[in-house]
Amino acid sequence: MRAVIQRVSRARVVVDSRVTGEIGAGLVVLIAIGREDTPSTAATVAEKIVNLRIFNDDQGNMNRSLLETGGAALAVSQFTLYGDVRGQRRPSFIHAAPSDVGKSIYEEFIRALKGLGVSVATGVFQADMTLELANDGPVTILLDSEKTF
Repeated sequence: MRAVIQRVSRARVVVDSRVTGEIGAGLVVLIAIGREDTPSTAATVAEKIVNLRIFNDDQGNMNRSLLETGGAALAVSQFTLYGDVRGQRRPSFIHAAPSDVGKSIYEEFIRALKGLGVSVATGVFQADMTLELANDGPVTILLDSEKTF
């Protein structure tokens, strides 16, 4: 799995002129499922994300997690995180999971976040979405379950 995690003061996703998910302070998680990912991968990545210490403490240091702040998560599927443009101009998505597998593991990721006590809003899998957010900091973290970066 790959994720782009952004600390936000607010965010929402719109599909067909309708808001499908909206949060206040918390994290926007753009999540992509890879061919080798399993439900176990989803649970591990969810646990890692909610415990990332990227929120400020009383001294202004990034020392608190999403769980500690009580913030929410907006999880948006984005298979293009697996786009490979090495040596070419058109991305190859060969390492992204097929859509049926991707949807199943994306849904498992959402269940895992909720199971950890996080309030979760979502986009719509495979929909054309508009994501609006106010990045707080800005703070943006890249995560890869295979630890390629």
